[in-house]
Amino acid sequence: MRNCVLRLLSGVAGLTLAAAAVSAADLARPAPPPVIAAPPIFTWTGFYGGINLGWGWRDSNRETVVLGGAVPGTLYFPDNGDGGFTGGAQIGYNYQMGSFVIGVETDIQWADTNSDETVAFIPAGAPGTFVPGEFSNDFSDWFGTLRARAGVAFDRVLIYATGGLAYSDNNTGWVAGGGVEWALPVNWFGSSAVTFGVEGLWLSFNNDNNNNFNGFVGTFTPAGGAPIAVVAPAVGNDDNDFFVARAKLNFKFGTY
Repeated sequence: MRNCVLRLLSGVAGLTLAAAAVSAADLARPAPPPVIAAPPIFTWTGFYGGINLGWGWRDSNRETVVLGGAVPGTLYFPDNGDGGFTGGAQIGYNYQMGSFVIGVETDIQWADTNSDETVAFIPAGAPGTFVPGEFSNDFSDWFGTLRARAGVAFDRVLIYATGGLAYSDNNTGWVAGGGVEWALPVNWFGSSAVTFGVEGLWLSFNNDNNNNFNGFVGTFTPAGGAPIAVVAPAVGNDDNDFFVARAKLNFKFGTY
């Protein structure tokens, strides 16, 4: 009986030691490393839309002219480099191939440009009084563009050139420029990315419908005489040139 009890205790002790050894082996085994998902690779490919705000400077090719007729003299147009705020919205699509990005963009803009200019008339050797009128350069208070874009991407920074068609309510022309754009590490309103950029555009509108303009610019009253109308002949090529510097905020959709 005693031998049976001793054999039973020996068996239980052996099983206990074996279980402890297995448990110790499990504790010594290293845990598997955590799985870390790689962040998505950013691409400029996809549709986007946004808003912009900036400043525009207008330039017109009207020049000083010398008038003949009953009251000869010189008509002076002031500096046409006046400016104003511009703002609007744009939509477009980019496609990235390696480091190169091509795309197309269209926008519509409001432009706070003064379309009227006061001119001065200096008569030739005839004392009197000149009452100036206003010369309208026929430039619209809105314009739009349809442009191709091509540039180089440095990860989340895009440097590009752009050019294409410019139009307003009564004129067409061309536009060219360039800019730089940054993709921000945020996504708003369901977009896959938000981009911020600065852009400069040079626009030229053809005013062919005004090339033969002979506009009333004021009256000159000679000393002791009756008022005489002063009329400006058409001069120069009559194009309207406009430079815009603006900031843009875009919401990119589709591919990350």
